[in-house]
Amino acid sequence: MTERTFKPGHDQSMAFREALGCFGTGVTVVTTSTSDGPSAITVNSFASVSLDPPLVLWCLAKESNRYGAFQAAQHYSIHVVAEDQQDLALRFARNGLDFSHADWSPDHKGRPQLSQCLARFDCTLSARHEAGDHLILVGEVEQVMYRTGKGLIFKRGQFGGFADLL
Repeated sequence: MTERTFKPGHDQSMAFREALGCFGTGVTVVTTSTSDGPSAITVNSFASVSLDPPLVLWCLAKESNRYGAFQAAQHYSIHVVAEDQQDLALRFARNGLDFSHADWSPDHKGRPQLSQCLARFDCTLSARHEAGDHLILVGEVEQVMYRTGKGLIFKRGQFGGFADLL
């Protein structure tokens, strides 16, 4: 085991990413409706913020080719991806405009809702916060759906899940 200590900076950006990758996260797909049709983006920067009012956040990279669609979105849905939906997450990571591989339908506000996810949080934008090379989007949750099952996990550049208890 090799331990590494460094001061984060531009010349240490890869090492900083590697250190951040030590923290396993769930995988989500955020969807919204645009004038060009449905749009999706795969993200792992999702967190709860408040129970009262019900708030959640996610982070959007300013360099993302979907930045324009999502920074302007007033309504969106955050889908917690199931372990068997890795292909869905990967496809939306590559192309957020192609929904041909996904089973989905729009809700009453036009938000694309993906089926078979573990949980879904239908949100209205509450706040935007500039934070370095990302935009933090805080949404007020209007409706929630969830079911039992295993979630997809991302850690150190790899997807995985939890082992069954013996």
